[in-house]
Amino acid sequence: MVAVLMTLGPLAVLAGLYFWTRSLVTSRWRRSPGWFAGTAALLLLATGLAYVIGSLAGANLDPEKARHADGERYDATYRRAHLDEYTQWFPLHDKCHAGYDLVPAWINPALVILPVLATACLAYAVLLTVTRGTKLPTT
Repeated sequence: MVAVLMTLGPLAVLAGLYFWTRSLVTSRWRRSPGWFAGTAALLLLATGLAYVIGSLAGANLDPEKARHADGERYDATYRRAHLDEYTQWFPLHDKCHAGYDLVPAWINPALVILPVLATACLAYAVLLTVTRGTKLPTT
C-alpha cells in the first residue's frame, strides 16, 4: 500500500503541475477558476512542506550532537530556560543559544505568506465562478 502511495502521489503532483503550467503558458489562467483553485492547492502543499522542513530542522535524538555538527556551541541552560520556544507550533524555532536558530529564516514568513496567497486564490476562483454565472447574454 505504501509503495502504491509513494508511486501515485508524485505522479498526481506531476500531472497537476503539467495542467497548471499548460494553462499558464496558453494564457487561459486569467479566466479559469480551476487554475486559481489548483494554485491554492499547490500553495497549501508548499505550506505543508515548509512546515515539515522547519519542524525537522535540527531534529536529532541528541540535540547537543546536532548543534556541534552545525559548528555551533550548545547552551543547555538556554535550552532549559526557553523550552516553550522550540516546542510551540508556530513560530518555529530550534535555538542552540541566543544567537543561532537551526530553523531556516524563510520558514516562518513562508508559513504566513503561502496560506494568505492560497486564500486569495480561492477567493478569486469563487469570484470568477460567481461572475461567470451571472453574466448577461450578449446579442
